[in-house]
Parts: sequence; structure tokens; C-alpha cells
Amino acid sequence: MASRVLATAVSNYGDGMISVDDFAAQARDWLAEQSATPPNWGAIMPPERRDQGMAWQARLHEAGYAGIHWPVEYGGRGLSIDHNRAWSEACTDAGVPAVLNMVGLVLASGALFQFGTEDQKAAHLPPTVRGERVWCQLFSEPEAGSDLAGLKTKAVRDGDGWLVNGQKVWCSGGRASDWGILLARTNPEAASKHAGISFFVVDMSADGVETRPLRQMTGGAEFDEVFLTDVHLPGDALIGEPGQGWTIAMSALTSERGFIGGMGRSLAARLDAIVDLARDRDGGLDPVSRARLIDLYIRGRAYLAMIEAQGPTASVNSSLGKLAMTSYMFDVAELGVDLAGVHGQLWGEDAGRLLAAPGGWFGGGTSQVQRNIIGERILGLPREPKA
Repeated sequence: MASRVLATAVSNYGDGMISVDDFAAQARDWLAEQSATPPNWGAIMPPERRDQGMAWQARLHEAGYAGIHWPVEYGGRGLSIDHNRAWSEACTDAGVPAVLNMVGLVLASGALFQFGTEDQKAAHLPPTVRGERVWCQLFSEPEAGSDLAGLKTKAVRDGDGWLVNGQKVWCSGGRASDWGILLARTNPEAASKHAGISFFVVDMSADGVETRPLRQMTGGAEFDEVFLTDVHLPGDALIGEPGQGWTIAMSALTSERGFIGGMGRSLAARLDAIVDLARDRDGGLDPVSRARLIDLYIRGRAYLAMIEAQGPTASVNSSLGKLAMTSYMFDVAELGVDLAGVHGQLWGEDAGRLLAAPGGWFGGGTSQVQRNIIGERILGLPREPKA
């Protein structure tokens, strides 16, 4: 059934002739007909929703709404990035996830499309777009978060493959993932620490891979620490060339920042909620709260214009949107708790949003890293001094 529906979609739209507006209308109609849909969990699928997420991705693929801008030969629809953006907006309006998770459908797939061999693409992309494979990211380490190039996980030659030892942390949904994308040092003698890093794909069920959940102050455990002990990777686990890992990772992270920063539709909904908050408040707002709310609305409108100017293609400019939105969402959450009063500060959705908000300062590159990127790569300022 899935292949027949997808074949029809490819036959009708594979030439890219359908307009973005017509595609968006069809997508909205399809979404309106769906029942038992999952909540919109954003970029990262909660680990406890693995089965639901995989089933949802399979439904999207069957209907022709998965891998919308991917080539048809890898299970995609062969349309444009603008069509994909229209799909994301339709899903935001409908309150459902546009994809199972960002790591697989944006980061891993982006790295494979740009740097993978044809065999690697054929092995990983079709099951990923069908929802049969969940991915996680194995980049950050306890002593290499913001300074990612300082990572210590090592991969050494082991016959035709590699032997990996090290530890990763802040891995989103690691215990619910089938595969991971991994950065490891393959040449500790390289002239620069960036040059000695390689990019791998890892079967998370392989011997020597252990995941442990990290409890957050929200009470949840979306993240894991991952221990890699004498993990053997086959030769085809290497993506690109040895030492090319930094280039591949930066390409992937630029896409991630575009995914996180490109939240125009959800920001517009947030602005509407801010207006409703002022309108529905019994007795109105006190002058200080009203001033804070007006400031948030004005900032939000400015950020929305900036995000829309960025367009659907990620670049270093995505750091502007990422930095702006993470700080903005924290300030919105803080105002919500203040207006909710004492009880709202202790329990409920407002308290949960505030506790979760600081995570945005770290995920997808810390705010400090974003400021460095903006200063050095957008404004052309001198590079930050190194110790």
C-alpha cells in the first residue's frame, strides 16, 4: 500500500510542477482528515514516544509527505525546499510533528546526501525516511561541549574497520535510537585539532555501546550519556574521508540551526498568544507587566521578520535566528510564570516551560558559540583569542 501511494505521489509531483500553494493546500487537507495524531514535539522526539513517532513517520511516507525535497530514488518526493517549508508550516498549524526527529531527517540525512557514498545512501536513507530507523547525535562530550573540536573520543584502525572508545553526553533520545552519527578523533597528531576528527555512523545496538539517561530539572530525561567501549565499526561506517569530520559536522549543524531558528510559524502563533494573554487577563495587566508584554511582542515581530528573511535554506545566518529565539522563548516563559502567580511557579505548564527554556541556550550550539559565529563569520570581527 505504501509503495503504491508513494508511486502515485512521485508520478504526479516528481517533476516538481505542482505549485507550493497547491501542495500546501493538499497537505492541509490531508492533515485535517487525520485522527489520533501525535503532539508536535518539535525537533526532538521524546524517547517514550518512539513507537508513536515511527508509526507517524510511516504514515507520512505512505501519504507522500516524507522526504519532500529528497530525491525520489531515496524514498523522497523530489520537490523543492520551499515545498518542504510549506509542509512544516502546515504541521505547525495542525499541531503535529513534521518529521519523526530532526537528527535523522535533517542531520544524518544531510551528511549522507552531501558526503556519503551511493552504497551508504542506499543503506540508510530509505529506512530513515520510512520511519524504520531512529537516529541520535553523538557529538558533545563532558569536556568538549562548546569546544567541540576538543573532543577526546578516539577511533583507531582495526583491520578494515575502526575501534572506538570514549564518552558522549547530552545525546537526545540515545536510548530510543537505532543509529547515531558520531565524531571521533582518528589522528591525534594532526596539525590542528579540527583536522584530526572523522565522522561515523554507529549502530546503537553494537557491542560496547551503553546509554544512561540524564535526569533534567523538569523531571524528564530526554537526554542520555553514551559510553563507547571497544566498539568495532566496519569500514563503511566512515562518512567522507578520514579527517573530514569537522567539515561534515559543521555542515550538519548549520542545518540544525536552521531547523531550530526557522520557527517562523510557531513564533507567529506565540505572538497571537501574547495578544490573547493581554486581552483575556481579568482586570487587565499592571503597568510593569504590560510593558514587558509589549516589549516581547515588538521583539517577536522583529525576530519574525528576520526569520522570514532567512528563507528555507540554512546558512551561518541561522545563528542569528537561533540566538534570538532561544533568549526570546526564555523571556516569554519567565513572563508566563510571573503572571501565573505563586502556584504557577510551582506546578503546571507555565512552570514546565520555564524549567525547559534554558536548554535552548545549549542545544544546537551554545549561545556563546552563536555569538562567536555571528561576530567572526557574519560581522568579520577578529577571531576569539585561544589560550
